[in-house]
Amino acid sequence: MAQDEHHAPRRAAVTAIHSINRFALSVPDLEDARRFFTAFGLQVREIAGGLALHAHGDAHCWATVHASGRAKRLEFISFGVYPEDLEPLLERARRQGVETTAAHPLSDGQGAWLRDPDGIAVQLLASPKVTPSSAPLMTPPATRPNALGVPIAPARSQAAAARPQRLSHLLLFCTDVPRALAFYTQVLGLRLSDRSQDLIAFSHGAHSSDHHLLAWVKSEAPGLHHSSWIVNNVDEIGAGMEQMHAAGFREGWGVGRHVIGSNYFYYARDPWGSFAEFSCGIDYIDAATEWPAGDYPPEDSFYLWGPPVPEYFTINHETRP
Repeated sequence: MAQDEHHAPRRAAVTAIHSINRFALSVPDLEDARRFFTAFGLQVREIAGGLALHAHGDAHCWATVHASGRAKRLEFISFGVYPEDLEPLLERARRQGVETTAAHPLSDGQGAWLRDPDGIAVQLLASPKVTPSSAPLMTPPATRPNALGVPIAPARSQAAAARPQRLSHLLLFCTDVPRALAFYTQVLGLRLSDRSQDLIAFSHGAHSSDHHLLAWVKSEAPGLHHSSWIVNNVDEIGAGMEQMHAAGFREGWGVGRHVIGSNYFYYARDPWGSFAEFSCGIDYIDAATEWPAGDYPPEDSFYLWGPPVPEYFTINHETRP
């Protein structure tokens, strides 16, 4: 998934992070995490002190999960930067009164560390770009020829399991959406994609990314609402929903289609009350595009079609000391 830095896109004269390199969660019990993320179609590997989440066939670690014995918690987010941008980003942070902090104890200790306005630990790490550098295309759903050679749907017995290809984005709970947006755009260089009043906002990477790389929704406390993972097409989203149901994870939302970002989705509810999203068809913003950020009324901002939203979908189960 890592790209050659000499060929990765760059928005001219802009200093900004280029990727979400990974994120880290702590959860009450690792076996629950292993079962959930394995059912979701990720490759779950043992690491010292926890689990590492990979897409199948991909060496990149997209997330780590650690046992805490207490409620689920988003521990930190690691952002990738071009090497030449690291010091300018830190200098910009200092000018805006944001000081560096000690490395998070669950991290590799590398890079530089900040805290966002809600106290979430943020790592800035010189690393290869892992966001897409060209518009991802949905793969057509699989077919098989019938006796006339007409392509028809494959047999159910031959349907492949959903296997996410990469992380697309994170949606965070935060206590103040405009304040979070200001920090991540003015300090880290993310760019506003779209918003709905002061309730929710979506941002993309300046050097090309999906329509949203990081988003925020208003809550009484910070936390992780969901991680979103790219699959090939809507058939894989449906397959993902079914494989989660078969594994005993029957709560979720979808299948549906969003308005902001345009993507198709199914959200599987994890054992801790947050979600992992199967997604395809999300809008893409390249490094040359000045995206016209919209401010959508709430009734037009959420989804185009899909089942009713379950009451538990908006509940934040994280707490902070």
